[in-house]
Amino acid sequence: MKEPLVPVVPMSHTAHIRSHRKPRRSATSSIALRAGVAGGVLSMAAAGASASANAAEPVTQTIELPTLTADMSAQVAQSAAATQQAAANYELRAERDAAAAKAAAEAKKDLAEAKKKAEAKKKAAEAARKAAAERATRSADRATLSASASASASTSVSAPSSGSVATVIAFLKAQVGDAYVMGATGPNAWDCSSLVQAAYKQVGVDLPRVSQDQSMAGTDVPLSDVQVGDILYWGGKGSAYHVGVYIGDGQYLDAANPSKGVVIQDLSGYPASGAVRVL
Repeated sequence: MKEPLVPVVPMSHTAHIRSHRKPRRSATSSIALRAGVAGGVLSMAAAGASASANAAEPVTQTIELPTLTADMSAQVAQSAAATQQAAANYELRAERDAAAAKAAAEAKKDLAEAKKKAEAKKKAAEAARKAAAERATRSADRATLSASASASASTSVSAPSSGSVATVIAFLKAQVGDAYVMGATGPNAWDCSSLVQAAYKQVGVDLPRVSQDQSMAGTDVPLSDVQVGDILYWGGKGSAYHVGVYIGDGQYLDAANPSKGVVIQDLSGYPASGAVRVL
């Protein structure tokens, strides 16, 4: 059986030149069909037309690339600007927080310093008040003591009874070893005049409280004629600064000073200025 003949359409002598051909989208399938029958020339023409059609597509796809690139650049710039602004805001906030913290610390320090100064001022005022009160008390005590001493000095000493001297000396010796404390009046601590006053009080003789006035009591006695029980004084008469009692054998008993307390001492080691007799 013979194959049916397919009519062949004559082609131009310039059809094989690519620039003289005008590709048609609608004729592609007919050209391909003819190529299968007629041979390689038509097949090449169809392939060229297809390639031309495909080559045109990339051109239309890259048209929008510049626009996309510009948009992306704008977005990146905006994002960078926003990031920079956020960083600036964070930095400003950090600076404000640091300044606030510094101000709070300085305020706390100033408050503590103010409290410290106020406390020191309060303590100084309290110390000044106490000192003033102590001065006032001492002044009042001196005034009272002076008035009492003056009154006592003008009073005559009563006459002692028999055995009074022994009683005075026994009392004095019983205090040996006691402490010396300025202003103390016994029973375990004395100053020089309080001890003498307490000793003579045992026999009913009221002496003034201070050494200056005790040197004025009774009758003056020469130191060469001093007897047991006489009061010895050091300093001027009426301005004596220390007193003791003669106990015989060149010795006297007194509340000497804070380091010695009440002791018995030799008169030769610390000669008296004068003596008075009240018994």
